[in-house]
Amino acid sequence: MNIENLTSELIVDEALKLKPYHCTAGKLTIGIGRNLDDVGISADEARYLLKNDIDRVCTQLDAALPWWRTMSERRQRVLANMCFNMGIGNSTRGLLSFRNTLASMQRGDYKAAAKGMRDSAWAKQVGARSERLAKMMEEG
Repeated sequence: MNIENLTSELIVDEALKLKPYHCTAGKLTIGIGRNLDDVGISADEARYLLKNDIDRVCTQLDAALPWWRTMSERRQRVLANMCFNMGIGNSTRGLLSFRNTLASMQRGDYKAAAKGMRDSAWAKQVGARSERLAKMMEEG
């Protein structure tokens, strides 16, 4: 069978949808007819998506907080983890809403940064994750 021809035909018949939608049978679908309700994704596909998401998060951090790369690798992982979890956001939501915490990080006051992380609404939402990340920020 000619896989390239079948691929082209399926793209025409199914269309390329980059956001989830419900197909005519009511199944949650994405991509080129991927039935998420019945088929889901494989572990390899999940890791591929994660790699792309990590690349996107790092690009967003590079653009919004160019100083983040001056911190230790462990502290960079904290920021990337937080950004992955809540999005880069802006001054009222997401990572960028942590103005005082980010300012503490930028000046190297990691104890104050960890305190800001612990005292946030985000910390209450994510529980143990926030304590683990705050500890990583504090200890480097």
